[in-house]
Amino acid sequence: MCGITGFTHRSTPPDPSLIRRSTASITHRGPDQQGVWESPLVSLGATRLKILDLAGGDQPIASPDGGAVIVYNGEVYNHGELRTELESLGHRFQSRCDTETILAAFLQWDTACFRRLRGMFAIAIWDARSRRLMLARDRLGIKPLYYAHLHGEIYFGSELKTILEHPEVPRTLDPDGLAYFLSLNYIPTPYTLVQSVSKLRPGHFLEWRDGNIRTECFWNHALWPRPTRLEDATAELDTLLRRSVREHLLSDVPLGVWASGGLDSSTILHYAAQEVPRLKTFSVSFRGHSFDESRYFREVARHYGTDHHEFDLNPDQDLAGAIESMSWHSDEPSADAGALPVWFLSKMCRRHVTVALSGEGADELFAGYTTYLADRYARLARRVPATLRRGLLAALRVWPASNEKIGLDYKLRRFLEGSLLPEPESHLHWGGSFSHAEQQRLLAAPSRATPGDLYRWLPAESGQVGLLNRHLWADQRYYLTDDILYKCDRMSMAHSLEVRPPFLDHRIVEFAAALPEDLKIRGGQLKFVVRELMKNKLPACVLNRPKEGFDIPTHLWFRTVLKPLLLDTLNERSVSSTGVFQWPAVQAAIGDHLARRRNLGYPLWGLVTLFLWMKRWKIQANAERNIPLPCASN
Repeated sequence: MCGITGFTHRSTPPDPSLIRRSTASITHRGPDQQGVWESPLVSLGATRLKILDLAGGDQPIASPDGGAVIVYNGEVYNHGELRTELESLGHRFQSRCDTETILAAFLQWDTACFRRLRGMFAIAIWDARSRRLMLARDRLGIKPLYYAHLHGEIYFGSELKTILEHPEVPRTLDPDGLAYFLSLNYIPTPYTLVQSVSKLRPGHFLEWRDGNIRTECFWNHALWPRPTRLEDATAELDTLLRRSVREHLLSDVPLGVWASGGLDSSTILHYAAQEVPRLKTFSVSFRGHSFDESRYFREVARHYGTDHHEFDLNPDQDLAGAIESMSWHSDEPSADAGALPVWFLSKMCRRHVTVALSGEGADELFAGYTTYLADRYARLARRVPATLRRGLLAALRVWPASNEKIGLDYKLRRFLEGSLLPEPESHLHWGGSFSHAEQQRLLAAPSRATPGDLYRWLPAESGQVGLLNRHLWADQRYYLTDDILYKCDRMSMAHSLEVRPPFLDHRIVEFAAALPEDLKIRGGQLKFVVRELMKNKLPACVLNRPKEGFDIPTHLWFRTVLKPLLLDTLNERSVSSTGVFQWPAVQAAIGDHLARRRNLGYPLWGLVTLFLWMKRWKIQANAERNIPLPCASN
């Protein structure tokens, strides 16, 4: 696992210290080794967290003839198979690392090599023979890759901060990215919150040559469900998971498993325990709260006999200090309050291991969120006249807001609000924050971008695959990549920890995409096929437990322990000085929350992290721009 960065400089020789500063800004991603490579046209930098081949594999790595150079972040689990094939074709290797294998694969197969890689990766290769720079990102976007194309030059990096080291890159706020952030709690690819900076789409490569760029898709899974018997589906999923987990255990350093006590992480632990005796497991507890999962993850740890470690996240921790630190490591603000427990989990985990397996991805592949049930119920609710639903919503506003993490009052309000929106906007509203109407009051100049725009880029055949599969496609394409995986990458790499999600092996993703809807949700049971697979393997309490979101009691903590941070960050001076937000609307939101008229902990969390981030990186407002969203075929 590493961090990468680089830039081109055709016309003006760069400051010699620039590539070193850019590389040093991501030392946390690779504290074990840092290196740079420079030529008259390109500068490359890498930081390395040693996972495989601890004695060799330092980056950047050049080809034997010096005609190509690679920097790379990730793990390619089939690099041994590729190496054997490449050796049969005449290639020779000096190390055991996958970086050298990827470079040889590119020299042998050019851009076709990216389809052959199985794993997570962000790659940059300078090919001096053809005077082109190639960037590539893995199929699901597990590893991040930012870039800016300005005045014919390209600047790239694993994190946004590497690009912001360059004085040529303006630190201006992107209004469309901001609109999506406020609506969704994340910024969908290719947008960022910084004007002129984009994220490379998952499953794509980018070619820079003579000042011009082009992007091309090398993987895009189909959405065609096929008839499948439950028995056949569980047998195939068993084979796929067993193989994926075995591959994800490849490591020359200590390794463990994140265990929440939920179905997904427990499934990964089950297969990992078949391969490695006495695994280390890691969990976060919330003692004294109704959503504490201690009984579940302790039962799972006991069931598999793991060496278990847990961290209790409570108000006695330095929560404000951690949130301040996150504003630097996050690159872009995380409006997902689950980033805070992941921060503390990663910090604890890194004291014991360098690699951890996690259960990310199963919910988006196999329909594990209650929002998918809400979509179904909303169709029924829309048969009730809208005037009655609006009346009920108005009545709920006099119901005092609870301090529960996601109380009944919050769920009812959110559901009724969503039922008044058209599909597919309602699906995005379940997990979002500020509606379009609320943004009109909140922003001085609201953007035209709306969450529903994202669905315009569904594959052409999407209308025939059912409502659930369309929502799953959108969640995999955006929410999974730009919230779940983004959060996991930033919080773990801030502590030099590599996290691997075996569910996101692309063969499992393709398998899930082909399943019929009734094997994902049957009746009211979510992730049906996964539960059927694991029903005789996991403790019954895990299989039958309700799902809990992995985040903090935001509503309560902003009324108590985090209230000073809230009021210090969102004050009249800081809000008005942006020229973007209108203080009366922000003030009203804070007042409603503190007076318990509404539960606005999640929207306020997004605003607090946004303002901390803007202050830390000195981001200024500017004129708006529009970036075309990706077509389904690209």
